[in-house]
Amino acid sequence: MLKITPYLELDTEANQLVDHVSGKKVSLTFSESAVLHRLLLSSNPVCSKEELLSAGWPDRVVAVTSLTQCISTLRKKLDPYREVQLKTVARRGYQLHISSQSHVKMLAVNDAESMKAAIFDVSLLVKISGIVVLLILALSAWYCSDYHKIKQNLARWSADPQVELQIGGLRGNAKLLVKDDAQHLHPFMWEKHLQPDNSFMTCHKGFNAFAATDGSNYSMAICPGTDDEQCSGNGLINITSVDSEPANLNMPEFMELSSAMEQRIRYNRVMLPESTGAKGSLLEHNYQADVYFPVKDELLIRADINMSLIFDSEDSGEFHLSTCITDEDCLTTPIKYKVRGTFKQYSSSIDGLKADIFQVRVQQKDLIKPDKLNDSAVRFYRDLRKRDIKDREMYFIRVHQDHKTAVWVIPLFGQVTAWYHYERIDI
Repeated sequence: MLKITPYLELDTEANQLVDHVSGKKVSLTFSESAVLHRLLLSSNPVCSKEELLSAGWPDRVVAVTSLTQCISTLRKKLDPYREVQLKTVARRGYQLHISSQSHVKMLAVNDAESMKAAIFDVSLLVKISGIVVLLILALSAWYCSDYHKIKQNLARWSADPQVELQIGGLRGNAKLLVKDDAQHLHPFMWEKHLQPDNSFMTCHKGFNAFAATDGSNYSMAICPGTDDEQCSGNGLINITSVDSEPANLNMPEFMELSSAMEQRIRYNRVMLPESTGAKGSLLEHNYQADVYFPVKDELLIRADINMSLIFDSEDSGEFHLSTCITDEDCLTTPIKYKVRGTFKQYSSSIDGLKADIFQVRVQQKDLIKPDKLNDSAVRFYRDLRKRDIKDREMYFIRVHQDHKTAVWVIPLFGQVTAWYHYERIDI
């Protein structure tokens, strides 16, 4: 067998063309087979008439018209294969030209040997083009993948082991989280919202804290106690500034006011019947935090945030978020925002700080408009309304977890960092 194209061969013993695509065989005369064989094997681009007469009619003397007739019938038999052309070169002879288009049909070849030959016979340009196309497809798949989205989201954050803050008469270190290379990272950006020289925390030996900013909001998540022990979960303080002007928050008064606000009806409280000793078939990981938003000369706004993760595998499950917004004088009837969806958990780090990021695909959202809305709460209602319209996918980042508490960065009112109470509940 002598290969003409990846799918067409010349069988010189049987004097026939073999088409591996259609399975068809085209019979040739001895002279046609011999002439085609010589054209295929010739080292010269053009075969002379004398050379072809000698090949097609060995040991015989025939007129040139015999060759002309042979070439004519051979062309007719090759006519279905447009990429194979038998050309006349004036005053020189004949030339067999095989177009690169012959490689197009190789995709339909069923014969394993022909397929292999077709792959290796393609030009270097075709091979490079194929590799480039495959790389583009692979990069496109990577760019659109969930894993790339996660990496992109985490890449927007950076972390510093510590920033020194003075809170309630105590000075200590806080872990710093910064989004999108935010500027103005001096401790003043957090401390300016608190009245100085307060001693409400001097009964403690220290504190654990996270300070975070997305460039617009500045969050403080504080766990009083000592700076070298796990958070007990007692007396958690979460303050996020949403205005550049110093809020001038009096911390002793704030502690008294926040305690009173939290003793009112808690819309997000998880109420369970008394235990019967039997455990449920599902385990809920519940997180609850109270976040306060002080603004100078405005009513103090509180966000009661409750999150629940119900795993159905090692790293995925159902996600529930409920946020309730009220003000200190109860002038704003509760603004309620609920999100339900599924999550996928990924473990990574932000500049060495261990982080778990949860990609939430939103399935249901509910925004309950209040009957009354104080001016201080308008910005929060507008933000929740915008999210209710736009959010289809949300990212929640957990940067600390122990047996009683956790620290989360969540996409509400920009990016809010807070210290949460943690509880495992059998349901």
